[in-house]
Amino acid sequence: MSTLFQPLTLRGVTIPNRVWMAPMCQYSAEPEGPLTGAPHDWHFAHYAARATGGTGLIVTEATAVSPEGRITPYDLGLWNDEQVEAFRRITRFLVAQGTVPGIQLAHGGRKSSTDQPWKGGAPLGPQAHGWQPLGPSPVPFDERHPVPAELSVDDIHEVVGQFAAAARRARAAGYEIVEVHGAHGYLINEFLSPHSNRRTDAYGGSYENRVRFPLEVVDAVREVWPDDKPVLFRVSATDWLDDGGWTVEDTVRLAHDLHAHGVDLLDVSTGGNASGVTIPTGPGYQVPFAARVKAGSPLPVSAVGLITDAGHAQKILENGEADAVMLGRELLRNPSWARQAARELGGEVRVPDPYHRSV
Repeated sequence: MSTLFQPLTLRGVTIPNRVWMAPMCQYSAEPEGPLTGAPHDWHFAHYAARATGGTGLIVTEATAVSPEGRITPYDLGLWNDEQVEAFRRITRFLVAQGTVPGIQLAHGGRKSSTDQPWKGGAPLGPQAHGWQPLGPSPVPFDERHPVPAELSVDDIHEVVGQFAAAARRARAAGYEIVEVHGAHGYLINEFLSPHSNRRTDAYGGSYENRVRFPLEVVDAVREVWPDDKPVLFRVSATDWLDDGGWTVEDTVRLAHDLHAHGVDLLDVSTGGNASGVTIPTGPGYQVPFAARVKAGSPLPVSAVGLITDAGHAQKILENGEADAVMLGRELLRNPSWARQAARELGGEVRVPDPYHRSV
């Protein structure tokens, strides 16, 4: 069987294939009212389509651990019990299709309180459902963004508790895998990188201090997450800066620390924490970073970044560059990508009975 369609077991969870859906914000939740942050029909249809298409693991988009942790007012959240049942509707369907449901827990940090991307993504004020962004240091993301309020040590401890509470709710909602979002310039990534973390206390300065908050979050999530269920961590392996940023060498070092703290797989992406940088994109442009982490640490990794071709995805796994591939935009274009790739490569995915004529 094609490597792409061999199962992968992390702790007590077996994922039926290595075609995984990357978390991609839909920016479509209600911005206010009793169902603020809860998924609705759009989210159900979105995730259900990729499950019926044979995707092995679906990681639900960045889900905020607090209202002020949303990237936009239209993001999903898991900060109250009323949101849980709406997520449970999605996980029940995914499990019924043989897909493992995962969820990414996140805090937007200094990049919070912005508009939907198709409306320009500009920062929003209180008159447009906006709020004061938070960050490790009073350093804005770019000239458009406001200066974030610097988190106090007590604030940091509160956010750690919010991640733990959201993880408990994620399990109650039926999720089998939880991913901590430490990438793309959001709060955890902001603490990791010296480009955005200018603190002089125990949470800034040295590598050991900058990783303190991320590891505290991982510890808090791992403590409330079942021992037989995996925890993933998404990382930006580089800021794409020539000097003064987070590097792939830092990422390899972090992978060792995350492994020691109970993380089961590193989801390797890049960028998002520095504005105005030039990123040389192309098919699989981020795969070498995943390969570097896999070769230099004990953690399995997933690779992402313009992986669109089944043969290319298969080659990444055969070459030992990653243990799974995360597909983003390609799954937006083609929800049945996994089923078509299986047909091309000689693999197998579960086909729902009503779709038997498609085999």
